[in-house]
Amino acid sequence: QVQLVESGGGLVQAGDSLRISCAASGLTFSSYIMGWFRQAPGKEREFVATISRRGTSTVYADSVEGRFTASRENAKNTVYLQMNSLKHEDTAVYYCAASTFPIFGTQTMDVSLYKYWGQGTQVTGSS
Repeated sequence: QVQLVESGGGLVQAGDSLRISCAASGLTFSSYIMGWFRQAPGKEREFVATISRRGTSTVYADSVEGRFTASRENAKNTVYLQMNSLKHEDTAVYYCAASTFPIFGTQTMDVSLYKYWGQGTQVTGSS
C-alpha cells in the first residue's frame, strides 16, 4: 500500500519561513520523481516544484523560484519543501506526489504525470 503523508504546515506571518515534509511508504522511494503542488480555494491545483530521483536536479514554478527549495533524503523516504519569504499568495493546501515518468525535466511539472498523492498540509501566510 503506497502512502504519502505531508506534515509541517501552519499559519505564519508574511516574510517568515516554513519547512514541510512528505514521508513515503509502500514504494521504492528512490525510483520516483517527486513533486510539490498546491491548491488555493477556488483554484486549480498548481505546480510548485519537482525534484529528480537522486535529488540532484530541481525545477520550480516562476512564482516560487528563489524562495522555495525542494530536497530529499532517500534513506529516510522523505521529500522536503523549504519555503522562505512566505507571502499571503502562497496560502494553499500543499500536496506531495510521486511520478514514474522516466525523464526528469519540465515534463514533470505536469500534474497528470503523478501517480500517487498525499492528503495535503495547509500553509497560510498572513496578509
